[in-house]
Amino acid sequence: MVAIDIERSWKPVRRQSIPRLVAWRGLGGVPPTALVMAGIVSVQIGAAFAKQLFAATGPAGAVSLRLGFAGIVLLVLWRSALRIDRRALPVVLAYGAVLGLMNLCFYEAIDRIPLGMAVTIEFLGPLAVALAGSRRWIDPVWALLAGGGVFLLTQSDGPVVWSGILLALAAGGCWAGYILLSAKLGERTSGGGGLAIAMAFGCVLIAPIGIWEAGSSLLQPSVLAAGFAVAMLSSVVPYSVELEALRRIPPRVFGILMSLEPAVAALAGFAVLGQILGIGQWAGVVCVVAASAGATRTAT
Repeated sequence: MVAIDIERSWKPVRRQSIPRLVAWRGLGGVPPTALVMAGIVSVQIGAAFAKQLFAATGPAGAVSLRLGFAGIVLLVLWRSALRIDRRALPVVLAYGAVLGLMNLCFYEAIDRIPLGMAVTIEFLGPLAVALAGSRRWIDPVWALLAGGGVFLLTQSDGPVVWSGILLALAAGGCWAGYILLSAKLGERTSGGGGLAIAMAFGCVLIAPIGIWEAGSSLLQPSVLAAGFAVAMLSSVVPYSVELEALRRIPPRVFGILMSLEPAVAALAGFAVLGQILGIGQWAGVVCVVAASAGATRTAT
């Protein structure tokens, strides 16, 4: 995530109640498109660094550290907005559960398949939400283009790790649920308190799996430092810069820019992890990016 990692829907945050989370002075002078791209790059670099943690923590351990540290930071930042209505609690908890499961599935996926492939397949979740219920003639074209892209991604010289592909699809399904729940969260909470509580709850759910998988390795200073860096890169920094960008560009433009995330993920996988996609797989990434951008551009 993506995110889109992880926090990719901003409906839970009502702009009129937002304190400035961005701590860097002068950020308002940065072009909004540059802020969006910085957020995308931060998420994917964070995911690549998280994969390097797997040798010590396993995927579940890395997810636990990411959600835990991100939850702590957001709870501190939104401490004045943590009181929520009792009727909102089920939505907040469901949101946190989906958030935790989405990240667990995604990290398990990138443990098996290249980062660019996993993010591209995961992107089918938001794309499905965008196309669901639409009656426009062009939408089946985007769906077919995305399906063709995934087919191209599975064509490789070596064996296809289908468990990784299925986990990436599961992460995409969770991302779709995350988007749908975010609308309800936005209706029942104000500010970022609901998101902060949900993040912490997601950590509580995943932490037992992470502790079982990683054990005392989670307490090593180097692992804790790396986990904190992943949380900042994958959650806090993207959340801040993309929030600033959304104040200054239309949501549709934001969505089109976010469609570049699979391509950035493939580049991050190459630059940080040395993962090389074939020409056909790159064509698959391009197909999914084009489908996502097209669906966003032609949305009513």
